[in-house]
Amino acid sequence: MRTVTLEEHVIFPEITALVPKDKLGGFNQSPMMKKLAPKLADVSGERLDLMNESEITVQVLSVVGVGANILSAEDGPGYATKYNDLLAERISAQPDRLAAFAHLPTTNPQAAAEELERTVKTHHFVGALINGLTNGEFLDDEKYAPILKKAEELGVPIYLHPGLPPKEVVDAYYSDLPNQSGTTLSVAGWGWHSETAIHVLRLIISGTFDKYPKLKLIIGHMGEMLPMMMARCDGMFRPGENGVNQRTISQTLKDQVYITTSGIFTQPPLKIAIETFGIDNIMFSVDYPFSTNAQGKKFLDEIDIAAEDKEKIAYINADKVLGLKR
Repeated sequence: MRTVTLEEHVIFPEITALVPKDKLGGFNQSPMMKKLAPKLADVSGERLDLMNESEITVQVLSVVGVGANILSAEDGPGYATKYNDLLAERISAQPDRLAAFAHLPTTNPQAAAEELERTVKTHHFVGALINGLTNGEFLDDEKYAPILKKAEELGVPIYLHPGLPPKEVVDAYYSDLPNQSGTTLSVAGWGWHSETAIHVLRLIISGTFDKYPKLKLIIGHMGEMLPMMMARCDGMFRPGENGVNQRTISQTLKDQVYITTSGIFTQPPLKIAIETFGIDNIMFSVDYPFSTNAQGKKFLDEIDIAAEDKEKIAYINADKVLGLKR
């Protein structure tokens, strides 16, 4: 069975070296990231071998961590261009196995929109991935309109990936805990997922999705807690009451948001995701190398649903949303 995964990451050290070390933050320099550095830098070696072992047909690669999103409006665009050009060069030898999301200089929204268009038209990238907040700001801020407008115009999705929380949030919620547990809680242990859910809800409640009704957003980790909270949110945010959103939370999510399984490999979360978002909005992903292809493949094999629905999760939905050619 054809299998597409679309939250699969790279970091090229020769590009990251261009970022001042004092801006990189603890995450990129953590023991885990240093351990995974060879896997993140690799495109055509072990990555392809492990894809073959787990029968993964296509990986969509994206830059994870910090980069152009923390650089100045002046420095970010050139950095993003170098990253995207190198990524395009490295996947060019495997056009049937590797695709990519653009890395955007979000501190310069107009330049980010132009870079998205360039990479889609020149390199045939299938969208963009944005890592969390930019300068502590969410994408519903009007200054980021050029990015959303351009993605809608091009018909490509934005993958909203978690990023490091602002210092004020870390200090308020994740400090004074033993050892490194506060850091873990702030990222993959909880904080990443709740913040991404809030980001999506802000895009709905602010009316941003209504303003860009053809915009497609992808989020990972089985919907970043939103499937469980969808009905609750509908009750709290009725259209035309507390906000300017013209549709219910659940309807907007079903209309414009797609979720991947990345890093969540148990069946109960998938069942609620299917019941809330619907089978047509769910796509398989691994979160390589932070999760293993073997874990993801085992999970996919164990999904007990109709064959045609499993095919939708494995590749049909991704092919449609990303416009992948077979």
